[in-house]
This record gives sequence, C-alpha cells and structure tokens, in this order.
Amino acid sequence: MPNLASAAAVSIVLVHGGFVDGSGWQGVYNILKKDGYAVSIVQNPTLSLAGDVAAARQVIDAQKGPVVLVGHSYGGAVITNAAAGLANVKALVYVDASAPAPGETNGQLSGATSILSTDTPAQLFSTTTYPGAPAGASELYLNEDIFVRYFASDLPRGEAERLWASQRGASTAAFSTPSKHAAWKTIPSWYFISSNDQIITAASELAMAYRAHSQITIFHGGSHLTLISHPNAVTAVIASAVCSLR
Repeated sequence: MPNLASAAAVSIVLVHGGFVDGSGWQGVYNILKKDGYAVSIVQNPTLSLAGDVAAARQVIDAQKGPVVLVGHSYGGAVITNAAAGLANVKALVYVDASAPAPGETNGQLSGATSILSTDTPAQLFSTTTYPGAPAGASELYLNEDIFVRYFASDLPRGEAERLWASQRGASTAAFSTPSKHAAWKTIPSWYFISSNDQIITAASELAMAYRAHSQITIFHGGSHLTLISHPNAVTAVIASAVCSLR
C-alpha cells in the first residue's frame, strides 16, 4: 500500500453497477479508508447512461487533486464516458465490468455464455414502468433465482437473498444506450476479472481489457459480486492504480 501522504493526495471515486447500489462497495470502502485513502461513492440513478455519467462527473468535479475512477459492472460503461476529457482522472479501474467502445452498449458486452445471453428476458427479469421513462423503456429487476445462483453465486445464500430483496432497479435505457466515449484509449487502466463471473464473462472482460491495454488481474473463482465477497483482492488492484501515480 502507498504511504499515507501519497494516499491522501489521491481521491478514489467508486461507481456501482446495475441491480446494486453504492452500499456494495462497503467492504472495499472500509479497507481503503483504513489505509488512509480519500474515497467517494457515486449513487447512480441507473435510469440512463447520460444521467449516470452526470452523477459521476459531479462527484469527480468535487475532488481535489488526481482521481482514480473505479467502476463495477455497468459502472464500467459509466466511468468510460464520465472520465472523457477530465484531466484530473489519472487511472481507471474496471471491476468485473464492461468497457465499451464508442457505439457499443453495455448490454452487448455480457459475453456469449453469460446467463444474460442464454436465458430469455422473462426468465431473467421482472419489469415495471417508471415515471418519465423514454418510449419503450422499462425498469428491470433480476429474478431471485437468477440473482442468487448467478449474480451473487459465491455469497452465502442469506446474504444473496438480502441483496436481491434490496436490489436497485435498472432501466433498459441505461443498458441499451451506445457509449459516446472510450476514456480507456487515453487513460491508463486496470482490469479485475473474476473467472467465475456469470453475468459479464471472463472471456468478454479479457477481450475488453486487451483492447484497452489494461493491467489485468484474474481472480480465480468469485462471482459478479467479488467486490463484496473478496474486497481485499479488489482493493489491492485499486491500490496498484494509486501507486502508479507516484
């Protein structure tokens, strides 16, 4: 870990993905704070990519000094766009995340063997309307069996069920909007990949990581929520990104 002086000079901004909220970063946050880092957590509305990018940029703009920007899952698409053109963002960290190129959507990047690609929408999600939704858009909630068996597969069942019951819905509009930017083309990046991620597959993440010329860490096992089940492993990659700024 960096010494406290170097840690305090860098701000870490954490961005969550779909079907969870900022509380999913609790374990990572606790470790980073104990080690002396300045940490902020973005709460994405997850109703539109543009809205989530705006929410992330608002937090980034409030930081002093260099920023390490971290995205989990769909949060990877958010940081890919939010960091574009921001001189204070010095490193990107993707945690079991998507890193789209311009024109790609988050929904296209799950991978051929992802449960999201192999099951029908009715088996995967329950849907509802929401105020102000664009035409044809709906809010998605993962069905319990999918959440417990595939999304949070390495967590104790009771914890997985609690996370399912408290999940944050995500709009189809957020997942289907093409990315406008690819900040990973100009900003150094790190990629944490769980080999047992069944939501965004390791093969898909590896392809994105190679494209971005990221520094890659493969965690053997885990799930799509390794940030919760193994926060120390995720935190170590974030710390590596901070160390690069010395």
